[in-house]
Amino acid sequence: MNKTSLLVMGFILSIILACQKADDLIDETFITFVKPAHFPEPVYNFPGNPISKEKFELGKKLFYDPILSRDNTISCGSCHIAANAFTHHGHDVSHGIDDRLGIRNSMSIVNMAWTKTFFWDGGVFDLDLFSVAPIENVVEMDEKMPNVLKKLNNSAEYRGLFEKAFGSPEISSSNMLKALSQFMLMLVSDQSKYDKVMRKEAQFTDEELAGYTIFKSKCSSCHTEPLFTDGSYRDNGIGVNPAKDQGRFEISQLENDRLKFKVPTLRNLAYTEPYMHDGRFRNLQAVINHYRREVQQTPNLDPILKKTGGIDLSDNEVNQLLAFLNTLNDETFVKNPLFQE
Repeated sequence: MNKTSLLVMGFILSIILACQKADDLIDETFITFVKPAHFPEPVYNFPGNPISKEKFELGKKLFYDPILSRDNTISCGSCHIAANAFTHHGHDVSHGIDDRLGIRNSMSIVNMAWTKTFFWDGGVFDLDLFSVAPIENVVEMDEKMPNVLKKLNNSAEYRGLFEKAFGSPEISSSNMLKALSQFMLMLVSDQSKYDKVMRKEAQFTDEELAGYTIFKSKCSSCHTEPLFTDGSYRDNGIGVNPAKDQGRFEISQLENDRLKFKVPTLRNLAYTEPYMHDGRFRNLQAVINHYRREVQQTPNLDPILKKTGGIDLSDNEVNQLLAFLNTLNDETFVKNPLFQE
């Protein structure tokens, strides 16, 4: 056997060993979905899609596979990056296929088992339908579901994975979407300092505790604990952007939904900038400054802001609030190897 053949065999062996290590990681670290004790009951229909290692493994592969896009270049993970709490970091609005620009910043896909409606405008109401939207959106993946199924059915590897996960090599849209749901359902963030305090495993500093008191007084009506969103759609007074995005109105066509967007979670803010639906704010100080002194009196402005004109905070209170918000960052979640590509 010549030197070239030995090099080729060594390269192939290294790939096989790498794949085996990845499989071993899932085998060793996979734990089925567990509801954190201080979280409410999830709203996802788990009996209709019972969690299994095989479905999770398939869903993870699909999530990171650009085969779901028209030209096989864009995956779900392209706009939902694990290291950034599954957001599209570094862009005010997300970039899709052919580097096309959208009009919104990708929301974090975290704690999805407790989510009733999805996206900034609530255009999807079922996690098992969630993935169809980006796949068929002309700016994001620009593909059609029948074409995706055709590509997957042409893959012996995928037929094998679907048989392991669902007991049949048949690749249907229903099973594909359920597998993707399984991966997203497992993206539970509950290991922040805040969570440890709630479990009585840690204590807030004096500054964090002061910030928590301010938060409960002035922020929690929209950003409800422990998910730090109430799942509602609100106009927070940032006004119309250059894209003239009308938010929830685009879905409902109800005038009182104009400029209303979903209340995002405050978890993992250290990893998810920029902020707001159009990524207009690059840091948390800018977000807080908006609520302190830049709220616009729009027709559907949230009643809380309309009544107060904004949120009254001293400079010291801002620092205390920021200290508390930093306790919502979950480094364990963003670095969990089980979720990495």
